[in-house]
Amino acid sequence: MQALENRKQVDAEDTSEIPAWVPRSVQNYIDHTEMGIPIRALARAQGCHASTILRQIRRVETLRDDPLVDNALKTLGGTPASGTAQAQPVHQTTTKRLKIRKSEELPNIGELSAHGNRVLKRLCETGAVLAVAADMDKAVIVRDSAGGENTRTGVVDRSVVEAMALKGWITAPDGGRIARYHITAQGRSALADFMARDESELASETANGKVTETPNRIRYGLAESPLAALARRRDKDGSLFLSSELVNAGERLREDFELAQMGPDVARNWDSFLEGLAEGKPPVLHDSADAGARAHSRVIAALTNLGPGLSDITLRCCCFLEGLETAEKVLGWSARSGKIVLRIALMRLHLHYGQASVRRTAMIG
Repeated sequence: MQALENRKQVDAEDTSEIPAWVPRSVQNYIDHTEMGIPIRALARAQGCHASTILRQIRRVETLRDDPLVDNALKTLGGTPASGTAQAQPVHQTTTKRLKIRKSEELPNIGELSAHGNRVLKRLCETGAVLAVAADMDKAVIVRDSAGGENTRTGVVDRSVVEAMALKGWITAPDGGRIARYHITAQGRSALADFMARDESELASETANGKVTETPNRIRYGLAESPLAALARRRDKDGSLFLSSELVNAGERLREDFELAQMGPDVARNWDSFLEGLAEGKPPVLHDSADAGARAHSRVIAALTNLGPGLSDITLRCCCFLEGLETAEKVLGWSARSGKIVLRIALMRLHLHYGQASVRRTAMIG
């Protein structure tokens, strides 16, 4: 499977090479502008006409008006390695002839796939944009709420955002000190590929008997989550059913849940996870990266604080994006009771995060 091949490439990927996710047109641009390889030589090596390579190079050059793309190209440009590119055949200098500057900041193909999947899902939500400031090393995903306020729904490293811009997944129609990036048609196509890959992996494991139980969930569309739909509702007095603080608490839990990469693991062991949580013995991810392990611990701490019942509805609606009606039916609750219980859960979750931030600043991710 492509996903498994991508994961294997992560360990094999040399930090001195151009990452495997870099588009061929960008590689041709670097070959020509940084290494001085003639356009005709590149065309012969790839079996195409020289005008095709020329159009690719001109197109990449026009993209340098975007500061994210420009910085990514500067990082990829690096400096020529010992010896010149002409000392080797052109087809052997495609990815191994540059010493890339700041190579530790370049995401590998696995990181780009994981974070790209998470970020693109967020950008598909109504009113969501990716805000990038010129002097910040992090980008923030924000969404306009019903009350006219901005709700922060995610944080991502600038290097990942630069890679996404270079891939053409996001674009900023207007510049400025704080650029607001939107998902492109190419980004939506990439997200569809990510989701199809995940579904294929789950179907394959189910067929092989590796999945003991998969909950039957009806998910909301990408443009709206159950929490966002509930946040638009109003009480009899006209006030919002969910305040911005409660929405932020739910979004923070979902962000940690996605960062921990624990969605498939929990879904495939639904009963055992909830039983272990109720007994105070939640599952532990031994192969998580440092950031993922910390996010996993935060999710476990939050759900443990909520306790049985509240943690169940919160996990289903905020993390798995299960609709309230579906959650009520599965849990055996009466109709229209789920929204009340969820609001109580979000109140307690907000209190939990307030207590957890006494010793440190509260941040998503």
